[in-house]
Amino acid sequence: MVQTLQATDVTLNDLIEKFDIQLVQDDRFFTEWQADFPDLTNEEKQFLDRIKAGYFNLINYPPLLEKSIQFAVVAPILFLAGFYLPPYQIKTEKSIEIAVEDEDTIIRGQIDILLLKERVWLLVIESKRAAFSIEAGLAQLLTYLLSNPNSTKPSYGLITSGGSFIFVKLVQGKVPQYATSNEFNIRNRGNQLYDVFKILKHISQL
Repeated sequence: MVQTLQATDVTLNDLIEKFDIQLVQDDRFFTEWQADFPDLTNEEKQFLDRIKAGYFNLINYPPLLEKSIQFAVVAPILFLAGFYLPPYQIKTEKSIEIAVEDEDTIIRGQIDILLLKERVWLLVIESKRAAFSIEAGLAQLLTYLLSNPNSTKPSYGLITSGGSFIFVKLVQGKVPQYATSNEFNIRNRGNQLYDVFKILKHISQL
């Protein structure tokens, strides 16, 4: 009998047992988030400052749910990065399904936001309500990255709670391997949305 799991219920231990996924802690594995990025324009900085101010206004009126985070934080950043224009496409609530080899198990889920470039998966974005830890979305995001049909190239993802952001890189192969970036937090000094925006732009050009 086939067992069906929902991606929202998958744990890191499940991924280790079913896919042998491994965390890589060598900084050389995921250098894309540490590149030498060009400076932002004044207009880009002002736009990102307004997104930050809007976030702080929203958290005064809890609960701040996933849809609100997507609408108020993620969507404006994607707009500013030009991801609503060709050659990019954005899909929301994209259904995925993974069959686990040698087991009667299927994992199903829905990607919050999938960014494509000429039909190739560019970035998977998983948003969580503000009250959740970033860790709550890691196994779910990795599950989605494992379902990338173009498994010969690295897959990239972003987990955000609106106030915190972590990028993830997954390389599939005989043994899937992944690593994470530093956590960027909107409460830190300055505006770390600048960093998030720069990394998004860099990944889009890979």
